[in-house]
Amino acid sequence: MSARTDLISEGDTPSDVHLILDGYACRYKMLPDGQRQIMAFFVPGDFCDLNVFILDQMDHAIGTISPCKTVEIPRHAIEEITANHPQVTRALMWCALVDEAVLREWLVNVGSRQADQRIAHLFCELLMRLEAVGRVSDNSFPFPFTQTDVADTMGLSDVQVSRSLRELRALDLIHLKHRVLTILDVEGLKAYCGFNPNYLHLRNARWSGRRQVPWLSSVRGE
Repeated sequence: MSARTDLISEGDTPSDVHLILDGYACRYKMLPDGQRQIMAFFVPGDFCDLNVFILDQMDHAIGTISPCKTVEIPRHAIEEITANHPQVTRALMWCALVDEAVLREWLVNVGSRQADQRIAHLFCELLMRLEAVGRVSDNSFPFPFTQTDVADTMGLSDVQVSRSLRELRALDLIHLKHRVLTILDVEGLKAYCGFNPNYLHLRNARWSGRRQVPWLSSVRGE
């Protein structure tokens, strides 16, 4: 799937569940005036729309940020799994609950932190989520997001995002070049925005060098 393409659009009837194998995607909603609000980022191992197939119609869209590899899991397969495999059902519930926890933290981030702290918090979250699936090297990871993407996520203007990035660079907390973000001082960045990773619930995931996607571990009977 190419970058900047909808996996499913607002108003569509959902039938399949999308799983991201590689790349970045987002959940977003467009306002009548053309303004976009991004409500979630998806990284490898994430379900984009685990429960939406229950609904008659999508009330938001899911689109790719970068080129993505995805798997489409048919509705009947999810229904069969949840009816007959309690371990997998529990893992799917865990994924859905973590999604809700991340959304709550994003609401706190947008509502209660200053612009540069919002962005720092997002960077800390992405670092931990990508590290958990083996996509971080020396605190660096691909960052295909534009300033507009960040602005539409954090409730900021492009100018505010640009200013905040300059501030974080000036403090020697980050380096962003050629679509790669490097966290120069991880603990310093966490302290700067008051980052607490408890809402990601990574301690409950299985580890073997990298985190295994919980539902895949359950399928394998681990």
